[in-house]
This record gives sequence, C-alpha cells and structure tokens, in this order.
Amino acid sequence: MSHLAVITTPTQPYHLVKEINGKYFEIESINTLSDALLLHLPAFRKLYDTSGTKEVKGKLVAPVALDTEVWGAGVTYQRSRDARKEESDIPDVYQLVYEADRPELFFKATARRTVGHEGQIGIREDAKTSVPEPEVAIVMNKFGELIGMSICNDVTSRNIEGENPLYLSQAKIYYGSNALGPMIRPIWEIVDHDKLDIYAKIERGGSIIWQAQTSLKSLNRSFDDLIDYLFKCQHFPVGVILSTGTGIVPPLDISLQPDDVVTITVDQIGTLVNQVALTPEDINERIK
Repeated sequence: MSHLAVITTPTQPYHLVKEINGKYFEIESINTLSDALLLHLPAFRKLYDTSGTKEVKGKLVAPVALDTEVWGAGVTYQRSRDARKEESDIPDVYQLVYEADRPELFFKATARRTVGHEGQIGIREDAKTSVPEPEVAIVMNKFGELIGMSICNDVTSRNIEGENPLYLSQAKIYYGSNALGPMIRPIWEIVDHDKLDIYAKIERGGSIIWQAQTSLKSLNRSFDDLIDYLFKCQHFPVGVILSTGTGIVPPLDISLQPDDVVTITVDQIGTLVNQVALTPEDINERIK
C-alpha cells in the first residue's frame, strides 16, 4: 500500500512525495501536486510506480499545492437531501437538485483555507449550529482523469445555510471550514473505488457523542457524472479536487463545539482527525 503525500521541507512548503509505511520518497520529475496533475494518468503512474528509493524527510500537511482549487458537491445522498429539508425554510429546493440532471457544485477552498490531518477545523462565531460533513474527495488532473481519492471534512454552518440556500457560501467557505487528508490514495490501488464505506464520529471530553456510517454505494451520482459537470465550461490548468458530498449528517440537536474531535475513516484511504476551534468574527485578531 502506498499514498501520494504532501510534506513541508526546509526548502519547499508543498512537496509531493510517495508514502510507503510511514516513509516518504521522491517522485522523479515531480515537485508538487500541480506538477503531477499536468500529466496524463498513464504518464504519471509510470513515474510513481518506478519511484521509492530516494527517501526524504518532512512534515505531513494537507495534500494540496499552493494553486490547488477544492470544490464541493451537495445533496448527493438521500440522507443529505433529507437533512437539508429538515433544517431549511425552503425545503423544496433540495428535493429538486437531488432529482435534477445537473448536480449542485460549488467552490469550497484554496490551499490557504485548507487544513490537513490533525489541523484545526473552525466553526463560525456567528453560527448557532455547525456540523462536520464527512466526504470522499476525488482528485483529477487537468484532463479530467481521476488519479486518486482522499477524505474531506466539509465543515458547515448548518443554521446559516438553512435560513436561505443563497447563504451557502457563508455557511461553507470561511477560515477553517475545510479539512483534507491525510493523503491521497492512487486510484489504481483502490479496489471497487465506488463502493467504499465511510465512518465518522465526534468526541467531546473523551467520550463519543455521535457516530454514523455510510457507503459510496449510496451516492446518488457517479464520479463520472460529477467530473463531467465540473469540467463543463471550466478549465483547471493544474487539476482540481472535488469533495463528493456527504451521506452522514448529525441530528439537529448535535452541533460542534470548541475542542471537539472529529474523526473520519474511509476504507482503503485512511483516517482524517481534526480538533475544533472557534473562528472569530474578526479573524484578524486571530492571525496577528
């Protein structure tokens, strides 16, 4: 088993490497994820498969490059549709998009707004209810070819989106709202990649307060369908990562709190763990 990993080294902040048993190895002619996604899948796989001899040290970070775009898909599971209808003042819109030919797709994050494994995810200070959205993320090259899969936590301010679907960008795009990782599993190493099981839990004070599971078999749309629509009238010169929607939604009485720990596990891909922090309304006070 191996993974595509991104590490920080003394000379490069987002260095793409091959991970095998916790060790990192250089990939010939490839420095960043963007470099890899410039190549057709067979060409990249050849470089990847022949690498694994030159070890390199570094700290694991989110599997992105500085110019990576992360997008999201919504209402792709029946459970997601039902949860949105429960929380929304305009429930019919979610039924319509669940049944429509065109999926809901939205811009989610840049590299700067993405945290990796064991990084802090954020909940908005002005939100009443915030939830994790455990999702499988798929990684495509510039040609729209699927090259790998990872895990995304599409953190969402539930009550803000519920007030009005047009508030989606405020509910989903803010500092700390996107976690990705821990690494990317190459697509050619995954067996039945459209049937993987997904598990999630929230821990508070050392105790599990909520847990659930689903499967990609319940996804209402195929990866090919999502990729096709994402690339319509769009150009991704360094590839793109798409989080494919959630089939796991906590009940209405569960909301994330600071210091909670969210754990998401996907078969054959890995486990993503993040602690929750409060994102203040005046973010500049936090980053001084």
